[in-house]
Amino acid sequence: MLSAAGAGIAIEERIDMDTQSIVARLRQEASRIEQAIAALVGAGSQPARRGRPPKRSAAKLVTGQKPRRMSPAARARIAAAKKAWWAKQKGKPGPKRAVAVSKKTTGRKPMSAAVRKKLSAMMKARWAARKNAA
Repeated sequence: MLSAAGAGIAIEERIDMDTQSIVARLRQEASRIEQAIAALVGAGSQPARRGRPPKRSAAKLVTGQKPRRMSPAARARIAAAKKAWWAKQKGKPGPKRAVAVSKKTTGRKPMSAAVRKKLSAMMKARWAARKNAA
């Protein structure tokens, strides 16, 4: 049989093992946190740029190239061409709409009053016949 003292030793060993595993996990977590802090501090050495980017002229001067400039005559030619283009655009009518087709495309002659009266009488007779048949 096991004595009470023997059971107490087993529990202490178990608690000891749990504590050691917990300590090992905490140390791993601490090392992960340290790495994250180091990464953030390293990224913080170059702050994120804000605002307008620097002008390119500084970069071109370094390479030895001069900035390209347009002559006043060339600028005037381009301005005149653009003004002509806009005048042409504004002068154009809007998109063409389809012409509405009139309902009388068969070219029938207008009905005379006598023919209209005759058709009216025929239709009334037809309707009366239908009504009586039903």
